[in-house]
Amino acid sequence: MVRRARRLVSMKISEINIYPVKSLGSISLNSSVVEDRGLRFDRRWILVDGKRKFLTQREVPVMATIGVAIDGEQLIARCGDPSVAVPFDPDAGDAVNVKVWSSSVKAKPNTAEVNEWFSEIIGAECSLFTMTEQSKRIVNPFYAVRKFGDMLSFADGYPFMMIGQASLDELNSRLDSPVPMNRFRPNFVVAGSEPFAEDTWKRVRIGDSIFHMVKPCERCVMTTIDQSRGHKTVVEPLKTLASFRTRKGKVLFGQNLIADRPGGTISVGNDVEVIERRD
Repeated sequence: MVRRARRLVSMKISEINIYPVKSLGSISLNSSVVEDRGLRFDRRWILVDGKRKFLTQREVPVMATIGVAIDGEQLIARCGDPSVAVPFDPDAGDAVNVKVWSSSVKAKPNTAEVNEWFSEIIGAECSLFTMTEQSKRIVNPFYAVRKFGDMLSFADGYPFMMIGQASLDELNSRLDSPVPMNRFRPNFVVAGSEPFAEDTWKRVRIGDSIFHMVKPCERCVMTTIDQSRGHKTVVEPLKTLASFRTRKGKVLFGQNLIADRPGGTISVGNDVEVIERRD
């Protein structure tokens, strides 16, 4: 009997996404620069309420419908025809603390005009703040890679997040109505891996950067929000995901990453090489 050689399928980056304003729309990129806090421009802006506490789609689902773009030295936010331009370095006052989960983070305010635009769109009073280069928000020390701590942006807890396309395909095979990858808001999507293979990786090389897979990503009600309409879809895909991806009371999907060092460039089509696996 003649045995056919097994064809090896290489794993590659199929999507790169950033989310400049926490909980607003994404930008898909062909390449991006790896920085200390995450990919360049990722989650460097945040909307807060009157107590300077962060807002997300969990409380305000319509935030998903606000698109963003980077244009030169400014951020453009748009929802339908209306748009507003936000300079990278706002001149509307000194930096103050804003609240993100248990963190107090220094950020600069934007103008009343910008705040009024966002308040009208989401239907509640809010203000936009910009993270400064001097802001120091530190990753949970238990999961840190560097001795003196790793920084992150306004992201929930870690600078980068990765999901394998096959993992979403496996989830969708169990759903009556498949969901798109944008429900899970990853920075990197990997093509060519087995379902949930990313759970077994400890370190990977992408382009000229090495990433440490430090913690599974815990999932919440945001996965039930239709990103195109800004509406909650009751229980799915979270209900189905919980039926086979729950550990110690947490629903897990995707992996949080920390870069070994900043400065590399990641591009769509880069190989994903596993250089260390978990025990």
